[in-house]
Amino acid sequence: MLFALAVAGILIWITILVANIALPAIQQFGLGFIISSTWDPNRNLYGALPQIYGTVVSSIIALVIAIPIGLGVALFLSEDYLPPKIQLVLVFLVELLAAIPSVVYGLWGIFVLIPFLKGPAALLNAYLGWVPIFSTPLRGPGMFPAAVVLGIMVLPTIAALSRDALISLPPDLRQAAVGLGATRWEAIINVMLPAAFSGIVGAVMLALGRALGETMAVTMLIGNSNNINPSILAPSNTIASLLASQFAEASALQRSSLLYAALILFGLTLVVNMLAQLLVRRVQRI
Repeated sequence: MLFALAVAGILIWITILVANIALPAIQQFGLGFIISSTWDPNRNLYGALPQIYGTVVSSIIALVIAIPIGLGVALFLSEDYLPPKIQLVLVFLVELLAAIPSVVYGLWGIFVLIPFLKGPAALLNAYLGWVPIFSTPLRGPGMFPAAVVLGIMVLPTIAALSRDALISLPPDLRQAAVGLGATRWEAIINVMLPAAFSGIVGAVMLALGRALGETMAVTMLIGNSNNINPSILAPSNTIASLLASQFAEASALQRSSLLYAALILFGLTLVVNMLAQLLVRRVQRI
């Protein structure tokens, strides 16, 4: 109880400190800060809509990439397809992905991923350029390379926690399904996954929270363009990368606006975690 109160107190204290620094921007721009797309330090005009858009869209694309792969890895490593020793080695390697520094992912994205994606992106732009999300060519850093790296970074979280949820299920569930005539995959799809669904949802939401706040790799790969572009191949920006790239040289009002954006990011993360808790509890009741 005391530890929970201490953690809550620390969060409230940090929020108050950040809000105090952000107060001049809050007073000057109000809620218009959230819907304005202008970020111009020369005119002291600030709005965080492009960064909010980039944060949400890059995180969604990352989850679209990471969820199916992560669940596939979790299922593979929770079943007896491999000898136990090899399985343990693979589990260790998957979890090791989470320990790689984000700057290493960023460098890999710059020197390997972006050159690799330019060919497929050029084909998408040439043949599907009429689709808004492919309306611009990939010239370098952009939303999609950043989202792909984000997906790789959150994949071990989804895979490891989903595997833990699957292996924690009682063996009787599988045995009962097989006893009723179900095949292995029918037992997995119709029995095991629904039973572990609350744990899988928690894993996905935890991964989403990390994706929303990831900074260094995204800053290196997203292009840091403070404009809204429907194309996922175009440069974009996120709140975290905006803070990383501008805070050191920010003027007084700009620094206040950056902290205002940080409050919005904190709010987004808080809402995601609250929704995750509500969804998990609802699933557990069902």
